[in-house]
Amino acid sequence: MIFSPLLRRFAASRRLGERRSQGDLVSAASCLGGQSCNNLSLPLSLNSPQFPTARWVAFQALWQITRQDAYTDVALNRALQQASQNKNTEQRLNPQDRGLVTELVYGCVRRQRTLDALIDQLGKRPAAQQPPKLRLVMHLGLYQLRYLDHVPPSAAVNTSVDLAKALQLKKLAGVVNGMLRQYLRATEGQSDILKLPTDPVAWLGVKHSFPNWLIAQWSQDYGLEQTEQFCDWFNQPATIDLRVNPLQTTRSQLQTDLKAAGVLAQPVAAAPQALRLVSSPGAIPKLPGFNAGHWTVQESSAQLVTHLLDPQPGETVIDACAAPGGKTTHIAELMQNQGEIIACDRTPHRLKKVTANAKRLQLEIVTTHNGDSTQITHWRGDRVLLDVPCSGLGTLHRHPDIRWRQTPETIAELATLQTQLLNQASTWLKPGGHLVYATCTLNPQENEAVIKQFLATHPDWAIAPPEAEQFAPFRCPEGWLKVLPHQHHMDGFFMVALVQGSE
Repeated sequence: MIFSPLLRRFAASRRLGERRSQGDLVSAASCLGGQSCNNLSLPLSLNSPQFPTARWVAFQALWQITRQDAYTDVALNRALQQASQNKNTEQRLNPQDRGLVTELVYGCVRRQRTLDALIDQLGKRPAAQQPPKLRLVMHLGLYQLRYLDHVPPSAAVNTSVDLAKALQLKKLAGVVNGMLRQYLRATEGQSDILKLPTDPVAWLGVKHSFPNWLIAQWSQDYGLEQTEQFCDWFNQPATIDLRVNPLQTTRSQLQTDLKAAGVLAQPVAAAPQALRLVSSPGAIPKLPGFNAGHWTVQESSAQLVTHLLDPQPGETVIDACAAPGGKTTHIAELMQNQGEIIACDRTPHRLKKVTANAKRLQLEIVTTHNGDSTQITHWRGDRVLLDVPCSGLGTLHRHPDIRWRQTPETIAELATLQTQLLNQASTWLKPGGHLVYATCTLNPQENEAVIKQFLATHPDWAIAPPEAEQFAPFRCPEGWLKVLPHQHHMDGFFMVALVQGSE
């Protein structure tokens, strides 16, 4: 099988914004619930304490993220899984400690640039020149002092010093103690000691911990005021949304079932099948209705994409970039499990997740196809969903490491791939069919620019603005839809319906 060079290049980062949607999130939650996960050994050559503390486990995850390029969610799950393997249940982390580990890991990744700036101010050497282990210990200590009100300052300092000693940093434990206490003394009587640059882009970047290029891009597209609102929103913890399977239950019934299990959930107005969890759910697969296929995990913005596609029973629908199957299974639900869905993806192991999710949800009309969607020419469908690989910049609260992984260069290459996929997928439609192009990013280079270029080179195609009131909050004058996180309280998404010729 021949794969395009760009698809091959982005195999490792396929659909960054959906790494934990559907089966991926369920797998992660299974680890948190104590079930088995594969390949969970941690590659650290460190002497573990007799039983792990929350800070120790957080450090292990951060080490993998910063030194071995692991994704935040993957590294966190591995570290928590290893901590749960102690045969003595009294020495395992309790739920509160597991929550603290999650907060520390995600928080330190989100606030990396701000924490480094503080080390630059407090230390004799800048953060980039500090020993890697010391730098991470300081991140953990400073994060607690600066952002966690429920952790007493003395606990933040003492546990950081203890962690440095456990890591055999020897005399550097004194450096940790001195720098953290220096921060405490400096913050007495003043709200903030962080020194910020005078340049507005760098000012926002250091204050909110984002790279300058991303701040500059948002500022150009949305202005400085909205850019700071983006920053605030993307530094908040992510919510978890469920998508109710209407073929098995109703939203109100699932809400009642969850409440009986001690989990509160609220309907999401913009997505008729969505429930947002507003209390801690524990292990996701243990929630009522999971095994029976009553629901799946899917963020509300992602659910809007399938409603825009509006698949009908009996049709043939092609999902060009289907894995892990969140939108594929949603299509099947809206089709009332009648018709045919071709779910294509170039990664075989991810296609297995599509099959597994469809089976659990009792959906029987999905056929998977392993292939490169830029090369396939023979398909014909009534509707095509093109949920393209993208930078994921609309999901930065959910995947904080993306802000440090993406660059203007990778985004330019993604835009080229997205254009290739759109050009090819447009040849699959039957006359009068609909194609929906979607991304989970707010970057115009991957969104508006791709669509404008396509329409300029395909004059017989046009945008089909949706009329349903459901889409009113997201409509743009051009006919496409944009979900802005700070306004709509959902992941950042772009989506547009395209048709060929007159309907």
